[in-house]
Amino acid sequence: MIYPIVAYGNPILKKEAEEIKEGSDVSALITDMFSTMDHASGVGLAAPQINQGIRLFVIDSSLMLDENDDEKGIRRAFINPIILDEYGDNFGFEEGCLSIPEVRAEIIRPEKLTIEYYDENWNLREEEFGGMTARVIQHEYDHLEGILFVDYLKGLKKRLVQSKLIEVSKGRVGTDYRMIYPLK
Repeated sequence: MIYPIVAYGNPILKKEAEEIKEGSDVSALITDMFSTMDHASGVGLAAPQINQGIRLFVIDSSLMLDENDDEKGIRRAFINPIILDEYGDNFGFEEGCLSIPEVRAEIIRPEKLTIEYYDENWNLREEEFGGMTARVIQHEYDHLEGILFVDYLKGLKKRLVQSKLIEVSKGRVGTDYRMIYPLK
């Protein structure tokens, strides 16, 4: 099933997501989230973006890498994740979001992280990620905390995107995927 993506302005995107009861069967939802992400040509998708206020996201960071990159991408689901630490040099990268089409901005994030999460089979894992994989995880994890990448913008940068954010919330954007708009 392909879900519609919730657009900027919907309150679910600003709420902290609820933990999933351990052992719950979320396999069909994970499959649907990967299908939805792929359909929208995304590299990550968090459950709040499909109107599900639970602590789950999926990523495919291999789509962010060139064949010359040393890093290997991953395609994985993260259930009830907790970022334990973020470290390394901060670096900027232009981010976008399926919930905020046509808006991009450079966001500064640490280059590495350690995360604890359950995989699709409810195995508890603790892993370190770096580079673009860490970047995608940080972005999707923020969704579970009710944080959007535009929340990191300040001053002039924030003012420059403000009118575009209003247009997104009113449905005045073009996408190749279905969206749910709060103010249309």
